[in-house]
Amino acid sequence: MSCNKSIGCSVKPCKWHSKGEDYCTLDKINVGTHESNPKQKECTDCNSFQLGM
Repeated sequence: MSCNKSIGCSVKPCKWHSKGEDYCTLDKINVGTHESNPKQKECTDCNSFQLGM
């Protein structure tokens, strides 16, 4: 898979991580939150994450 240089990613266990570089291989990602009123970046989640093999 080729990396998308518009989406940086350092989550190496993700199925969509480019493995060779810290980028995502998806064309777009879905970002969500687990908080009702997020105020910090730690409150956001990459909802496109899938555990890789």
